[in-house]
Amino acid sequence: MLISDFTFDDDAAAAAPWEVSEPMFSPGIEGLSPHATSIIALIYDQGVLIAGDRQATMGLRIAHREMEKILPADAYSAIGVAGSAGIGLEIARLFQLELEHYEKIEGSLLSLDGKANRLAALLRRNLGLAMKGFPVIPLFAGFDLARGIGRIFSFDATGGRYEEHDFHETGSGSVFAKGALKKLWHPGLSAEQAIEIAVEALIDAADDDIGTAGPDQVRGIYPVVVTIDKQGYVRVPEEKLAGISAEILGARTEFATQARGFRQHRLSEAARIDEAEGLRTVPPDSVEEVQP
Repeated sequence: MLISDFTFDDDAAAAAPWEVSEPMFSPGIEGLSPHATSIIALIYDQGVLIAGDRQATMGLRIAHREMEKILPADAYSAIGVAGSAGIGLEIARLFQLELEHYEKIEGSLLSLDGKANRLAALLRRNLGLAMKGFPVIPLFAGFDLARGIGRIFSFDATGGRYEEHDFHETGSGSVFAKGALKKLWHPGLSAEQAIEIAVEALIDAADDDIGTAGPDQVRGIYPVVVTIDKQGYVRVPEEKLAGISAEILGARTEFATQARGFRQHRLSEAARIDEAEGLRTVPPDSVEEVQP
């Protein structure tokens, strides 16, 4: 067997198999595991961006408000965790060790395709738990040093690996984030534009999905947003995200105020017309009983 065929996981299994054997869970305890939600990634002109909200839910209850769902895999890639939070974070940390182990043994970085393949293998090992209600559906993004471009990979619970183009999303709020990304993404985005689009997409997801949290200006909690280009993994400062979030939410508040004023004006006009025509309007909460 070649040196490159060995992985950290294989070495650990050989030395202490009881430490890496699949844990046994009884059916019906899915409610005990927090779920991480809403991860997005998009390509921009110099690389790739990956972002996620900070909330984890347990049924209809908020389990954590400040979870870090975006983790660096190595200097040029990152993994975003959606699904069963505890198992997802464990897989992400093991994935980090796998890549570090390979780099130390081989003296070079594993290719981006190789990283995606290794993550798919780790997910395949979790299939038993996924079938018991503990799935992990990550999103993997990184900068391909050989090609000089950013790339995105999605996965399914069985370990299927799929390369995505332009943008992708996963988690319970993904359908709403996708709608925003389809409208806002375009080729040739700058890093600054990509950051603004990512924040707006997560705000859209939080607006309609109970499992996704938007920027929390009261507690000072903002999404994790990471850019990856030829310079490597860079996390966007929270101060910058706070400013972008305030601008987006301020514009939406102004629009909502204008819309509410327009609705009130229309209702007033309708009431005035009814009064001029001698019609009597009945308040919605006032219902007269019909006598038999």
